[in-house]
Amino acid sequence: MSRQKIIWLAFFLGVIAGLEAQEPTLPAGFTPIFNGRNLDGWHISRSTHQGTTPDFHVEDGAIICKENPYGQGGLLMSDNSYKSFELYIEAKIDSFSNGGIFLRSNEGGAAYQVEMVLPGNTGDLLGERIPVSKSGQARKREKVWKAHDWNSFRIRMIGDTPRITVWINGELMYDVQEPKNDFIAGATDGMIALQCHWTALFSPAAGKGMPLSSWIPGAAHRYRNIGIKILK
Repeated sequence: MSRQKIIWLAFFLGVIAGLEAQEPTLPAGFTPIFNGRNLDGWHISRSTHQGTTPDFHVEDGAIICKENPYGQGGLLMSDNSYKSFELYIEAKIDSFSNGGIFLRSNEGGAAYQVEMVLPGNTGDLLGERIPVSKSGQARKREKVWKAHDWNSFRIRMIGDTPRITVWINGELMYDVQEPKNDFIAGATDGMIALQCHWTALFSPAAGKGMPLSSWIPGAAHRYRNIGIKILK
């Protein structure tokens, strides 16, 4: 084989290896909803109060989430809606950055939310633009959390009146049965969304609730290996 052919073969093998390295690695039974290469199957919300110009892009097989411009956040949403499901997702989040994983979200960002914030109550169940009847607290998170590293979340949501169960790194955090469906108009399905929270850079009046320290310059959230399992 000529030297030129060897060079071309090595190049193509390298490209193939790179593509394979980006393929999602999921537990058995989960179907990827992020391909590890681009944001096909996802879109930016153009109607959320968080902001409409966030920086969501893909690097090294992960979704990178940053404010853009600084102070303005936003939502990256799955094109598909889901009702009863398990979501598997791995996250690596910087300190002093505030976001969340939204469940059954509408286009405007009303959703049940698994909080993603350090320092803070990462893993807790909250409401975004809906009053959640019963919250959940990830009291065992510190026991299993890997600082400055990737951590896995498995989130189960089932039923018209949702029951929400969350594991972090395989450890059960809580299993919450809501007493009622908290969604406006009784919606029972919605999108998966990744939140990049806004800060009060352009709105001094809002500073009490969302100070600049909630997302410091250059901070990022990273997500990879995102998969779904549809449940009945």
